[in-house]
Amino acid sequence: MDLALLERTLAERGEPAYRARQVWEWTSRGAASYGEMTTLPQRLRRSLEEEVPFSTLEVVAERVSRDGTVKTLFRTHDGHPVEAVLMRYRDGRRSLCLSSQSGCPLTCTFCATGRMRFGRNLTASEILDQALHFRRREPVSHAVYMGMGEPFLNVENVLASAHRLPDLGITHRRTTISTVGWLPGLRRFVDEVAHPIRLALSLHAADPAKRSELMPVNDRYPLADVLAECRRYVALRRRKVFVEVVMLAGVNDSEEDARALAALLDGRSFKVNLIPYNPTGRYEGSSRDAIERFKRVLERARIPATVRLTRGRDIEAACGQLAVTVRGRQLRAARSTAGSSNA
Repeated sequence: MDLALLERTLAERGEPAYRARQVWEWTSRGAASYGEMTTLPQRLRRSLEEEVPFSTLEVVAERVSRDGTVKTLFRTHDGHPVEAVLMRYRDGRRSLCLSSQSGCPLTCTFCATGRMRFGRNLTASEILDQALHFRRREPVSHAVYMGMGEPFLNVENVLASAHRLPDLGITHRRTTISTVGWLPGLRRFVDEVAHPIRLALSLHAADPAKRSELMPVNDRYPLADVLAECRRYVALRRRKVFVEVVMLAGVNDSEEDARALAALLDGRSFKVNLIPYNPTGRYEGSSRDAIERFKRVLERARIPATVRLTRGRDIEAACGQLAVTVRGRQLRAARSTAGSSNA
């Protein structure tokens, strides 16, 4: 829902200021239409249906994994594709992976999204509408900004959307923003955000030359400067930073790579999340044994480390796999067969 349009429309109609709050309360609790909002006059509900679309996104296609993960392909009003994911866990968690951009301009070599044509930043309402789509399906508890795009290239809209997530049942402590280390946005996040939103750093290699090969952004914003900002976050928020390392066979998964990472980090400030590589065409994933050896090196250095549970790989919904325009024919087919339902 375009919340700015909603407020403007209500104001132009002379409605009291609390009407916008009423609409948002119904929407954030999972209402599927204006018609369900029984605290609003019926005439106003009919007017809003005509003047303010219930969602800024149109559902194009949806796929469900064998493990229960759901991936939804949306389209913005101006035709840009966006994907978001609902991950279901046996312990009852319902975690959302949200996109902040259509595509991504940063071209990390292991990520399929980086091979898409970059569209644009998403508005705060377009980010929220991804979450609201799944909230209408079932209660949700966690959110990660790890979908399409670099969140700190769109920091204002990302933070505006994150600040509303508690109304959907996702507290700030259960919200994580992941960055490749885009310093201007990272600095703003550290300086301005007092809420306990978690920070994750997409690092992937401690060696500068190797990291630059995997992630060209490293040439622009060196890792040492990025880690300094991460440590400032830890000092201000008293929360560890998650460090993400996608495990690529023969590239960054040796014990030497692990020792270099351990030398760069400290266990008081960082926790490492090792991510089994989800195939996107260029690399091979590390073996379980290689990942376990890497993990043991970190643990001997007293760096906490976990291995991420992969979700939705069979529907290309796992980490690094969101890339609708790479599969152009699939996207066109989805558009031709999709109904007119809204997100």
